[in-house]
Amino acid sequence: MRKIGLIGGMSWVSTELYYRRINTKVQQARGHDFSAPMVIESLDFNGLIRTTDKPAWSEAAEIISSAAKRVEQAGATAILIAANSMHKVYDEVVDAVSIPVLHIADAVGARMKADEIASAALIGTRNVMTEPWYRQRLIEHGVSLLPPDMDRVEELDRIIYDELMKGIVRRDAERTLKTFITNIDKTGVKAVVLGCTELDLIVDVNANILPIYDSTTIHADAGVEWILGAD
Repeated sequence: MRKIGLIGGMSWVSTELYYRRINTKVQQARGHDFSAPMVIESLDFNGLIRTTDKPAWSEAAEIISSAAKRVEQAGATAILIAANSMHKVYDEVVDAVSIPVLHIADAVGARMKADEIASAALIGTRNVMTEPWYRQRLIEHGVSLLPPDMDRVEELDRIIYDELMKGIVRRDAERTLKTFITNIDKTGVKAVVLGCTELDLIVDVNANILPIYDSTTIHADAGVEWILGAD
């Protein structure tokens, strides 16, 4: 099996979800005596959280690129950045290493294209929902996206940063997401993309009125495909 690198800590909550998912899927494929060859670089999110202005994003690019280099030096043959929002600096990270960096939106977009999903609503942190760098990546896979609802953006951002990234799961947040998805269904789109790696803590992916494309599990599964793939 090929070794994969996981750049996490953004947040530690979702990094744990990645680790569990990847190992579970590897065991299912190879047997219970197997676990995933993996290098984990867990960053201190304090230096990256709520990154907004250009200088801060330049610093984030440097931090994540340096982590990618360390992961490559440790023997990883491909890299997962375990955070949707930090894919804003994806191009800089790709330029810093000589191994593939598997883009989370490409993994989601490819899955949706295979399922022939033509339209969706994207929910996640503010920068993922409103900025073009993530949305365009999905559109390139043939998915039409509902424009962001700014009231929904603010509430999601609060739930993600103030609760989920701290490992706090509240019934109020679960109800809020259920209401959001019910209202999204009324617009006629065919699916919802969870563009935040913690949102599956409060969204039942398998029991909703619309198909839910969870970026965490889909991205982790792309990592499993890499681990099990031929050199």
